[in-house]
Amino acid sequence: MREKMAAALQRSFIEICGFERETLQRFREVTVNLGLSPLPGGVKFPDSAGAFHYEESSKLLSVTSNRFIHWSTSGDTVQLLEQSLDTNLLNNAVKVKFSHCTVLPGGVTIQETLNNVVILISTNQSVHRLVLPHPTRMYRSELVTELHMQSVFSDVGKLSLQDPSHSAVIPTAVGQTGSPSTSAAWLSQAGEAHYALASPAGGIMVVTLPPHDTQGSVSVVELKRSSMMQRISGWMPSVIRGEQTPADLALSLVVRELDEDSFIFALCQDLKLRMWSFREQVCLLEADMLEYMPACKGVKRLSGQGNRLRLCDTTGLCVAVYLAVPQRGQFIVLQLVGTDNNRYSLDHISSLFSTQETLVDFTLTPTDIWGVWVDDSNTTIVKYINFEHNMAGQWNQVFVQPPPDDEVQIGVDQDPRETYLEMLFSPLRFTASAIVKALQIYRRGSERITDVSWESLKKEVTVAVESELQSSVTEFVFSQEEYRQLQVEFWSKFYACCLQYQEALAMPLGLTVSAHTSMVCLLKKGFVSFLLPCLAVDHLYLSCDEYLFSEDETPVTEDPELGRDVLQLVQCLRLVSDAVSGEMAYNMEKALEHVESPERAAELILETMLSDDNDNVIEDIQNKLQDVRNPTAAMMILLREMDLETDAEVGGDGHMMPGQTLNMRISLSQLYGSSAAVSLVCQAVCHMAMTRVHFCRDLLILQKLYLRFGDNVFLGGGAQLLQLQQDLIPRSSHLLSSYYLLRHISQSLTSAVPTDTIDANLQHLTVLELSDAPTINTNATALSPQTIVELFYQTVGRKLIISQVFSQQQTPAAGGALLQWPHLVSNVVNVLAQLLWPSNPGFQFPECLMANCQYTQLQDYVRLIGPWCQVNIGSCRFMQGQCYLANGEGHKAVQCFQEAATEVEKEEFLMKLTGTEEEEVASVPRLQYYNKVLRLLEDVGLPELVIQLASLAISEAANDVGSQAALWTRIFKHHLDLGHNSEAYEALTQNPDSSMQLDCLRQLVVVLCERSQLHDLVQFSYVNLHDEVVNIIESRARGLDLLAHNYYELLYAFHINRHNYRKAATVMFEFGMRLGREVRTLLGLQKQVNCYLASLNCLRLIRPEYAWIVQPTSGAVYERPGVSPKRNAEGDFATEPVKRQVDILELKDLEKEYMLARSRLTLAQHHPPSAAIAGSASVVEMVALLVQTGLFDCALSLCQSFKLSLTSVYEGLAFKCIKLQYGGEESQNEAWSWLAANQLSSVVNTKESSATDEAWRLLASYLDRYPSTNGQHHRCVITKLMSHGVPLPDWLITSYKGVDAAALLRLYLNYDLLDAAAELVMEYVDALLGKGHQYFGIERPLSATSALVWLPYTSIDQLLQALNETQTNTGIYNKVRDKLDDYHKLVDQTSRRRLQTR
Repeated sequence: MREKMAAALQRSFIEICGFERETLQRFREVTVNLGLSPLPGGVKFPDSAGAFHYEESSKLLSVTSNRFIHWSTSGDTVQLLEQSLDTNLLNNAVKVKFSHCTVLPGGVTIQETLNNVVILISTNQSVHRLVLPHPTRMYRSELVTELHMQSVFSDVGKLSLQDPSHSAVIPTAVGQTGSPSTSAAWLSQAGEAHYALASPAGGIMVVTLPPHDTQGSVSVVELKRSSMMQRISGWMPSVIRGEQTPADLALSLVVRELDEDSFIFALCQDLKLRMWSFREQVCLLEADMLEYMPACKGVKRLSGQGNRLRLCDTTGLCVAVYLAVPQRGQFIVLQLVGTDNNRYSLDHISSLFSTQETLVDFTLTPTDIWGVWVDDSNTTIVKYINFEHNMAGQWNQVFVQPPPDDEVQIGVDQDPRETYLEMLFSPLRFTASAIVKALQIYRRGSERITDVSWESLKKEVTVAVESELQSSVTEFVFSQEEYRQLQVEFWSKFYACCLQYQEALAMPLGLTVSAHTSMVCLLKKGFVSFLLPCLAVDHLYLSCDEYLFSEDETPVTEDPELGRDVLQLVQCLRLVSDAVSGEMAYNMEKALEHVESPERAAELILETMLSDDNDNVIEDIQNKLQDVRNPTAAMMILLREMDLETDAEVGGDGHMMPGQTLNMRISLSQLYGSSAAVSLVCQAVCHMAMTRVHFCRDLLILQKLYLRFGDNVFLGGGAQLLQLQQDLIPRSSHLLSSYYLLRHISQSLTSAVPTDTIDANLQHLTVLELSDAPTINTNATALSPQTIVELFYQTVGRKLIISQVFSQQQTPAAGGALLQWPHLVSNVVNVLAQLLWPSNPGFQFPECLMANCQYTQLQDYVRLIGPWCQVNIGSCRFMQGQCYLANGEGHKAVQCFQEAATEVEKEEFLMKLTGTEEEEVASVPRLQYYNKVLRLLEDVGLPELVIQLASLAISEAANDVGSQAALWTRIFKHHLDLGHNSEAYEALTQNPDSSMQLDCLRQLVVVLCERSQLHDLVQFSYVNLHDEVVNIIESRARGLDLLAHNYYELLYAFHINRHNYRKAATVMFEFGMRLGREVRTLLGLQKQVNCYLASLNCLRLIRPEYAWIVQPTSGAVYERPGVSPKRNAEGDFATEPVKRQVDILELKDLEKEYMLARSRLTLAQHHPPSAAIAGSASVVEMVALLVQTGLFDCALSLCQSFKLSLTSVYEGLAFKCIKLQYGGEESQNEAWSWLAANQLSSVVNTKESSATDEAWRLLASYLDRYPSTNGQHHRCVITKLMSHGVPLPDWLITSYKGVDAAALLRLYLNYDLLDAAAELVMEYVDALLGKGHQYFGIERPLSATSALVWLPYTSIDQLLQALNETQTNTGIYNKVRDKLDDYHKLVDQTSRRRLQTR
């Protein structure tokens, strides 16, 4: 606060209402029934109210800081409410009803002892005492950290109020009628409760209850002078004078304890003040008040209605008496002076006069008298005056809250219902109680409204009024205008009803001033309002004319000449204000709401005023303006006073001073934190804004008027006009817009936020790293419909404000800081207004709205300040973007974020946003900003917008390779996610960082493979990245499951596309190898065959000299990413790698591999269980497996390819033939399946052949098809048959005879087939001799001319030997011998002939 404003804080006050906004009835009801009957002709006393302030309410470190109890009485009921400005008190309201009794005026007194709060209540028939625990005893700990505390009334329901210790019936004297008219009560130091009651027969009756914790009986003392004393002192019984009431009937009682005695002051019917000593039970002092009244000689002693008496402790005891004289009231302030011998006298301090309104209540403080009056139109008037230093008798003003407007201005473009609802439910005009009561009456009390929320009440009101409207309609067709008129009629009827109840609830009942904190409260029927010091400008603008004309100085300037100009100017403003009609004011409001130029609106209003000036207002203003010597200086003073702009950072960092104690910090953290204080402080800001909106509006109109008058009123001429036009008018316009904004946000209610929105918002704040921003306010007892300013004050503002207000203050060592309400609350309101002021650099308010998901209100705020506020432009655009983002309007959000980027290095909020980057700090703050926003957009899930913004950010990162790389990576990622493959590839190629580029490339390959978009992947050109792509695909191919992923095929396609056939062949060959090793299934074998085929095809496309590949290494020796070079898969140290020789595979090698793979597949197709072992089987093993399965064609071709002996095949087939020959039908059936797999030569066969025949035929065909040297194949077949004892088929013998008869003979001998051997020898000899030689492959038989012939003599000898040894074969032996002899003879002849021919 500025120093020059200090004076203004002492001059006048403004009333701020502490409306409750909960419709829930909070009072707990307690009934006290002592079994009394109502008194006949019971007197009705007016409702009254009062308050009690805790002694330590001004101490910051106390549990009772800023805490007080106020009460109101009505008939038989006392309503008690405990309130605190620091914490929310639970169970703090109680309503005590005394059956058949009436609470007396002055009948409630509250006092505190060390352990208790004691409430003393007097009714016309009984006295009561409520003993409650003291707050300091309820909370033993010094540190109270809860936001909620229990009130002293929490356990009031447990008290037995009918007990003698709590209640007593007032004893009545025999024959006494009537009841006490007033009372006072006090607690003695001994703990006794004394009740002083004004006896109807005159005098005072004191009823005493013993201390609450001791047994005792009620005692009664009567203080009354004897008739003798009356006569001596000249008193006459009033009955003799014909008066109905005794002269010493007390009208008002007060009590004070002094020097172990209690003094009872009574203002009596005869207008005399008497002081009684309770201890001595004598009247110590009597003074006639009429002596202090001027011209009192002719004044008749008045009836006692309205006369009051109050006490105040200063250095001496002061007594104030109010005498209600017709047309004029008078306050007399007297000081009690004690002399020796217990004698007392009164010194007259001052006599003060007031206007003729009806006094409701007044309070005496050590320096002032505060009074509240009601005039004939039920308007509340509050004033105060310093009773010692006040020569002029001038009362200081208190600007009370005006009632809501009688008429509601509805614009042509407005809906009547919406307008009325806005008026009714605006936070400042109506209490919930008034609306609920009006609604009950309007609905004719059909149902009782109980616990309804603010929003529900709004709906109830709408339904009630609309239903009433519908039910009154008889016609069915309306014009729009007629319906509008009906709406206005019914809504205005309900509005009038609310006005009536609001007026009743706003009726003042009392006034209280805290002696400790100097807080002044006005106690009304329905609520409590607080009086706050009025600021200088507001004081001038709000003062009524008589005050304004009588001002001899103004608090805004020390220069008397300038001060006079300011006062004259304010008087002109008042004239302008009176001339502004409701419609003109509405037009200005609309212009401000729609963010149109206030200057233009002021010109239009001025035009209207000039055209409709019937009362010569403009002329009056012109005359008044001519008295202003230096208008520009006066205007500058006023504008400076209203401008809340400050260079310093408002609120600091929000941390309490480091030197303060924990207790101090905790107490400060709660100061002004209750719902009541929140509402109060924020309403004070709203009132200031409301006043100043009107002030600035009128000043702007006046300035426009000055421009119009020109030199006629300007003594300074052109220079001042220029200053007015270029400086003062724009400043006034700016202030008007600023205060309109403050008023608007003070009246805007918060919206309820769904949980999912809160979660999403918290996630956004985390992304932006603003998690230290305010959290959602979950205060359960928060005002049910909070305004956004209240939300801000509660969550953020209060902490900042209190830390600033107390940062300079030096705390006393003991007892804590003293909380002086006028000074402290003014500071708090002023700093809050500065925090909200749009032209200050702080940005906490919009940040709070964002953190609390109040997006609509935040958008409205940004809209209202957009055209004229030049501070935090970028931050506002950022907030606007956040709102768009929350509402799903991403494109608009990005536009806002882009616009905000230009201000990143200038505005604190945006600097904070960019200054907490955890990653490597970018060189340019704007890049950090873009990174944050991009992360936010990613979090929301808007990839197109991320790409758009990142592309923009790249231009900012011209010199920062790291940032460029990160941005290109981002663009790549989101293009890829969106399926924009070409754009993703383009972004990848633009990336300047090779490692990031490689990462992107790897991701591109993987993602396109997963999506099966292989065509795109293969088609990209990959300039300078060819080897990297190959490496990536290879590593993926080698590292992943072969059947689940098709990376080998992709790599093959990649190489084929680039005509790199040898690489393609290598890839497919490696794929085939791995398939054979890892995938032991039919599918794997099929794939392997295809791989080898593809590989062969590739090599056949190359020139023969280049048709070779390097054989891929086998086993797990591929280098896979992330594998430790030192350890194997089990984690053990790997052995030293063996130096491997590189193997070159040519086309023929590949063909062999293909043949082997093909045979494996064939085997697996015919015998699936073999698939598991076929994959790893060698060629020899494969032949054995094929033979075993019956695939002889395949086995033979494999043997030929790999140049293997066919013996095993013939042996296998021979064995199968043997099995078939001796097997049953089942084996015959089985044989057909494998026989079908071998290609039989197509021989036309007319007879049906069996499987056995076909098998022998197959064997025969193979022997023919695959000839061998020396009949090797025949020999192995015959050996197989003979080994199994199977007779040789004739065709086989015949066939083998022609090849190697000697070998056949040896075989016969080996297997002891002597008969067959003998027969063979004889046939063979016959053949040599020329008989059947062609069957043995002998071209020409034995002759002298033919080639030499021979016989296997060794074998024949063995045969003869064997035959000779057995008796059974003698005949055969002889035959063979004979045949040999024949042969030898011929040989001999032939040999001789040959010799002869030589």
